[in-house]
Amino acid sequence: MTAAFSLEKSPMPRAEQMSNGSSITQFLLLAFADTRELQLLHFGLFPGIYLAALLANGLIITTIACDHRLHTPMYFFLLNLAFLDLGFISITVPKAMVNSLWDNRAISYTGCAAQLFLFVFFLAAECALLTVMSYDRYVAICKPLHYGTLMGSRACVHMAAAAWGSGFLNALLHTASTFSLPLCQGNAVGQFFCEIPQILKLSCSHSYLRELGLLILSALLVFGCFIFILLSYVQIFRAVLRIPSQQGRHKAFSTCLPHLAVVSIFISTGLFSHLKPPSISSPVLDLVVAVLYSVVPPAVNPLIYSMRNQELKESIRKVIYSMFVNIDKFSITVHK
Repeated sequence: MTAAFSLEKSPMPRAEQMSNGSSITQFLLLAFADTRELQLLHFGLFPGIYLAALLANGLIITTIACDHRLHTPMYFFLLNLAFLDLGFISITVPKAMVNSLWDNRAISYTGCAAQLFLFVFFLAAECALLTVMSYDRYVAICKPLHYGTLMGSRACVHMAAAAWGSGFLNALLHTASTFSLPLCQGNAVGQFFCEIPQILKLSCSHSYLRELGLLILSALLVFGCFIFILLSYVQIFRAVLRIPSQQGRHKAFSTCLPHLAVVSIFISTGLFSHLKPPSISSPVLDLVVAVLYSVVPPAVNPLIYSMRNQELKESIRKVIYSMFVNIDKFSITVHK
């Protein structure tokens, strides 16, 4: 989902000028703040967001896995989304927290390549999965008589595997292409994690056009996914408005609106981050937008999905209640 960006070789602070990519052993990530107080404030804020994401997504995974009533295609895809969100936020936030705590901006060359690979992997896989989830809602509402045939267990597994596989293929192509470029514009990355556009700014070779072509292709694929989701929801809302009962319309909206909200937050912030004009680009704006699409969605997705979904909320309450009951029983046993 990284498409357009400025290719200006702007000077980076504290960056070492390198004659070629092989001499780079580490990169310098963008600091969230220059003062120690603000760095500690950032370290105090990010753990809260990260723990909330871990707990919320972990609770959804546990609930869907334990409640047999939720073993349906919609919740199967939601389970996959929760796993992707856990991986997505774990790629960037822990490293950023450690850097803020120790006032350190460095990340090794291998670590940067691994971070970029995993980030693109989870990003592309989540985009593909959101598209699959929109298709699931379309079939459920617009073609309910064919739902069992079109969304059978084998078909669901194949679609989920295709989403994960497309993420892996994207990550492999982009990482190999990006880190095969010679880098001679320093080693300071203008972002708090390793990101393709920021690495390409360090390139001193016209070979970056190859990676730029891959980025444009990825952007077109993402745009295609967005159009597919948009058209699916146009058909869904037309079908929902024709449902005679108010209760039926409410149930349909309760399963569709959370997914639409997640798609809107994820894709809009990601596209804005990488398609915004270079004239309005700045380190502060780039940092804020990157947080909005890489940190916020994994943390708020569980809340969005559980807010209007009565069935999921009831199951979550039962799981939490059973957890407390088991803790009480364990406590009583220990005291005896």
